[in-house]
Amino acid sequence: MREIETLTEFDHVAVTGTFAGYRVQAVDLRDRTFALLVAETSQAVFLGCPMEPQALAHVRANGALVFPPVPEQPFDPYRATLYTPEELYGGLDDGGYPATADARTYGWFQRTAADGDILASMLRSIHDDAVGDALDEELLGRRVVGVMGGHAMERGTESYAGTARLGRALTRKGLTVATGGGPGAMEAANFGAYAAPFDDLMLGKALTVLAGEPSFRPSVTDWASAAFAVRERWPDGGVSYGLPTWFYGHEPPNPFAGRIAKFFANATREDGLLSRCTGGVVFLPGAAGTVQEVFDAATPNYYESRGRPAPMVLVDRDHWTTHLPVWPLLEALADGRPMARRIALVDSVADVPAALDRLDAA
Repeated sequence: MREIETLTEFDHVAVTGTFAGYRVQAVDLRDRTFALLVAETSQAVFLGCPMEPQALAHVRANGALVFPPVPEQPFDPYRATLYTPEELYGGLDDGGYPATADARTYGWFQRTAADGDILASMLRSIHDDAVGDALDEELLGRRVVGVMGGHAMERGTESYAGTARLGRALTRKGLTVATGGGPGAMEAANFGAYAAPFDDLMLGKALTVLAGEPSFRPSVTDWASAAFAVRERWPDGGVSYGLPTWFYGHEPPNPFAGRIAKFFANATREDGLLSRCTGGVVFLPGAAGTVQEVFDAATPNYYESRGRPAPMVLVDRDHWTTHLPVWPLLEALADGRPMARRIALVDSVADVPAALDRLDAA
């Protein structure tokens, strides 16, 4: 299927005189009435495209399927692109975090999920599918390495700095870092990717600025503002991806993921992240959520349902063998299978890049 996601793409197709078979997604067509009136639109689909009544009547009569925009929602279910930090945090300077698009969407999600409204459920599903499609388009041709870890890691700690150095090292190797998109270890990896074009001096200074607001509790506003202060002082950082979820909406998205695929359904988000990590997954010390992610990644490796097993690197030997003995079970699952050559347990984040290289060559 052919997709049109911008006015430029629309105008390019309009000169051919036909939109038959095209999917036009979240494009404002109110200034393109004449083009719609003279074009063939049979079997075209318009998803959330505002248009004048005359044009709307014409394309429907001409055989197009039209999904109209949904008014009075804090998000666009038909969106054609990923979110940016600026989009999700719009309004932060004026009304604090509660005024942002991210917070308002979370509030909508809480209200509608409690009501059991079938329309709201449908809109959430359409949104998540659209975001997943946009994510696939963005990641096409990229070698993605996932960095998994908990939200509790605070700025100003050596663990945070070490994870930032890991994100920077992976990005400098030409890999694309993807995380769960939230605070803590996830933010640290995304921040490291952002810092990749800069020198060690920037890294140290930026870490000091961030340490002034170590956690998103008690104030998401102050925590996010510190991140935006770093972005403003050092613009044009490296690009990485975050995949957060409004299911855990009390954990805000971190502003260092330059492209954000935020989902309503956590299961869609979890599988969407791990299935796209073609270059492997790094698991930092974490609790229940990270343990779940280890075995979510291990299952397709075990069955080889996605082809060759993707590398898996667990960081912190004591954590994964004594505190939460995940490693022995993972080894037992891998025994005698191709995935056995694609898993590793290392002592620190400094060992991760070499481990990924070794597993990739295995």
